[in-house]
Amino acid sequence: MLMVSYKSSRLRILVVDDHELTRLTLQLAFSSQENIQVVGLASNGQEAVEMVKRYKPDVIVLDLQMPVMDGWSASGHIKAISPDTQIIAYSSVEDTKLLEKKAMRNLDAFCKKDVPTRELIDLVKQLGQRASDRSVA
Repeated sequence: MLMVSYKSSRLRILVVDDHELTRLTLQLAFSSQENIQVVGLASNGQEAVEMVKRYKPDVIVLDLQMPVMDGWSASGHIKAISPDTQIIAYSSVEDTKLLEKKAMRNLDAFCKKDVPTRELIDLVKQLGQRASDRSVA
């Protein structure tokens, strides 16, 4: 009997932001895409770490500045749990020196919050493909 492993073609996304309107807007934007499933919404890094354990997302859109646990700290915990999960730092941080100092090694991409929605969706899909390629290898 031939066993073929099958990975769902749906990209699993976790949205993490302390602003409810941002979370809900991103959920709406991603959910309108054919091959994207939003598996969770978190309001801080601590919630994100717990959701990664539970839902195993392919890509996380992660705000960097949040209460309880910020995105920089959360990214380190997430990569320790799930190294193939792709993390997009989604932030309004302007200071690139600050970004360089903070653990960018745990982040796979950076996207400013004022980016057009289509560009963010395309970036999520691109990183989702990378996550899929890594899990097959």
